[in-house]
Amino acid sequence: MKNYTPPLNDIRFVLEAFDYTNKIQSLPEYGEFDLDVAMSILDQIGQFSVNELLPLNEPGDRVGVAFNAQDHSVTTPTGSKEAYARFIENGFTSLSAPVAYGGMGAPETLGIFSAEFTTACNKSLMMCPGLTNHLIHALQAYGSDEQKETYLPRLISGEWSGTMCLTEPQCGTDLGLITTKAIPHGDHYVLNGTKIWITFGEHDLTENIVHLVLARLPDAPAGIKGISAFIVPKINMDGSRNGVVCGGLEHKMGIHASPTCVINFEDAKGYLVGEPHKGMRSMFVMMNAARLYVGLEGHTLSEAAYQAALAFAKDRRQSRSLDPARQDPDATADNILVHPDVRRMLLNIKSTN
Repeated sequence: MKNYTPPLNDIRFVLEAFDYTNKIQSLPEYGEFDLDVAMSILDQIGQFSVNELLPLNEPGDRVGVAFNAQDHSVTTPTGSKEAYARFIENGFTSLSAPVAYGGMGAPETLGIFSAEFTTACNKSLMMCPGLTNHLIHALQAYGSDEQKETYLPRLISGEWSGTMCLTEPQCGTDLGLITTKAIPHGDHYVLNGTKIWITFGEHDLTENIVHLVLARLPDAPAGIKGISAFIVPKINMDGSRNGVVCGGLEHKMGIHASPTCVINFEDAKGYLVGEPHKGMRSMFVMMNAARLYVGLEGHTLSEAAYQAALAFAKDRRQSRSLDPARQDPDATADNILVHPDVRRMLLNIKSTN
């Protein structure tokens, strides 16, 4: 799809219908984000999405990401790194993040609408800040004060990105079968194991990647009751490279500009998040945020598909309209939008999205 118009009028209608202005006025922390300010922000994000992200969508998907087996690096398609840099320069990653850690503190509603525009224009690239945002939620809920101070400002700014590392080669959603080990070692843990299907597990958009990893301590009970969660950065705070290695890329049917990686943890330094054996708590904060985002993706891509279908119907000519009044006298055939069944299908998409 090469054309997209952010549905700002529809969004304003929804906000007004749900009494956005009065609700915001009753929440002092959001007072500066009245309806006019909210729509101005969304207009800016919409323009950025159309002008900066949309042109990279099709060529990025055709070219895809590249894995270098020599140094285990991953290169994103041409233009992706520069577009992401402009994305964070505009502060879009920090829109609904807490002010205490460098965010703008806008209502989550604006963050969701923002993600609608960016995802519609380039889902592959926007999976990076999307996952980072989910990790921010998990650390807000279960990270220690030190972990919050260390990681949240850099994740919120977009300087660093985040992932979730659950699945392993021998198990999918049955996380009770994971075997990645975490051994206590002074003030940290040493992790060894392999995770698969890690979205943006390795890339060239940010200087550091922070992984939230599920693993087992030596005294862990069997099953999911024995799972702990750990922060494992690609680059340690002292600047040294951690034992986090991309083992290759997964092959997919789509979103080729988004790297889905095999990640090997080889004596990697990690830090416990929350309590031992209670890792599912923090992981499910991240997972639940991701599930909401998947729902948003469905809505967003449906809107994008509708706009593409409508544009095609206005341009494609085939046969004559059954209604003489709708026939184009200057053409030998009418655009297919005049045909009743085409209009029915388009209206069905519009009314159910």
